[in-house]
Amino acid sequence: MRSFQEISLLFEQYLKASLPFPGHQEQLYEPCRYLLEAGGKRVRPALCLMAGELFGGVNDDAYHAAMAVELFHNFTLIHDDIMDKAPLRRGKPTVHAKYGLTTGILSGDVMGIFAYHCLGMVKPEYLQKVFQVFNKTAIEVCEGQQWDMDFEAQEEVSIDEYLKMIELKTSVLLAASLQIGAIVTGAPDEDARHLYEFGKNMGIAFQLQDDYLDTFGAEEKIGKKPGGDIRANKKTFLALKTREVAEAHPVMTELMQKEEDERVDGMRRLYLDLNIDEHSRNIINQYSEYSFAHLDKINLPDDRKQPLRQLAAWLLNRQY
Repeated sequence: MRSFQEISLLFEQYLKASLPFPGHQEQLYEPCRYLLEAGGKRVRPALCLMAGELFGGVNDDAYHAAMAVELFHNFTLIHDDIMDKAPLRRGKPTVHAKYGLTTGILSGDVMGIFAYHCLGMVKPEYLQKVFQVFNKTAIEVCEGQQWDMDFEAQEEVSIDEYLKMIELKTSVLLAASLQIGAIVTGAPDEDARHLYEFGKNMGIAFQLQDDYLDTFGAEEKIGKKPGGDIRANKKTFLALKTREVAEAHPVMTELMQKEEDERVDGMRRLYLDLNIDEHSRNIINQYSEYSFAHLDKINLPDDRKQPLRQLAAWLLNRQY
C-alpha cells in the first residue's frame, strides 16, 4: 500500500497527461487549466485512488473517478470565489479576477460538466452506484454553500446547524471520493459505507480543527496571521459555543466594537476564560474517534489500512 504522498504524486502525473479539455476555445478552457495547474494538495482524488488501492488496485475506473472529483472540486472553487468576491486562490489571482466574471462563471460550468464526462467513463456495472453517490454529494455541497451564505446574515445559528453546514460544504466530498474509489474496485457495500463515514467524520474534525487553529495556532505553523475568523466575525464553533453562555453575550457585543487586534486579543481571552478551547479540542477528538472507529470496521487487515490511518493522523495532527 502506497502513502498519500506517493498516490497524490501519481495523480498529479495523471492530471498533467490526461486533462479532458479540447484544444479549441482557449478563452473557455485556459481558465480551467490555469486553476488546476495552480496546485493544491489533491486530497480528494488521492483519497479516491487510495480507496481503490485498498480494495484491489488503482485501475482505470479509479483514475476516471479521481479526475471527476478533482474537476468537480475545482468547479466549486471557481464559483465560491465569485460568490465571496475573493481576489486570490492558492496565492494567485482567482479565475474571475484574472479572466473576468462571465468567463469565470462559464469556465466553472464547463468544468463541472467535464466532471460528469469523466465519471461516465467508468465501467457500466459500477455507473449506477457511482452516479447515486456523486449526484447526492453534488447537491449536498450546493446546500452547504447556501447554508454558509445564509449564516452570514443570520443573527442566531445553532452549533448543530454549523456542524451540518461544514459536513455538507466540506466533508461529504471527501467521503464520496473514498466511497466511489471503493465502488469502482468492487468493494463490498458495507466496507464502502464505512469508508464514507471515515471520510465524513475526518472532514468534520479537520474543519473544526481549522477553526481552532485560526484562533490558537502559531503563525509560523498555520501560515497566516491568527484571528482571521474573529476579525471577519465568522460564526465558527468557538464563537457559537461562546454564545451559548448567556453571560458572555454582553462581553462579545462589546468586543465586536473594538479595533481588530484588540478584538482578537479580547475574544481569545474570553474563549480561554470560558474553557471554549477545551470544548473545541473535545469535539475535534470526538469526530476523530468516530472517523477511526469506522476505519477499524472495514473488513481488511490493519496493515492495508495504515496509509489512510497515517493520512488522517497527519490531517488531524494527532498520534495514531
